[in-house]
Amino acid sequence: MADEITETSQTVAAGQLRAFIERVERLEEEKQTIADDIKDVFAEMKGTGFDTKAVRTIIRLRKKDQAERQEEEAILDLYMAALGME
Repeated sequence: MADEITETSQTVAAGQLRAFIERVERLEEEKQTIADDIKDVFAEMKGTGFDTKAVRTIIRLRKKDQAERQEEEAILDLYMAALGME
């Protein structure tokens, strides 16, 4: 009886593990599809004449709040001034 319970527990645990792994695999596939879609949008932007490096910078900056952006810009200005790049 104890062996049957242990075997059943192991079977259940193996099934749960397999389900988790399969979910992660599906999500990884979706992530790759989305990454490919983003790549296509950037290619389209580049094809219409937009500077994709600048667009990527804007996207990165839009993720931050205004205070964080201002702090980053202030530090950048300070470093550039220290290097005589103003």
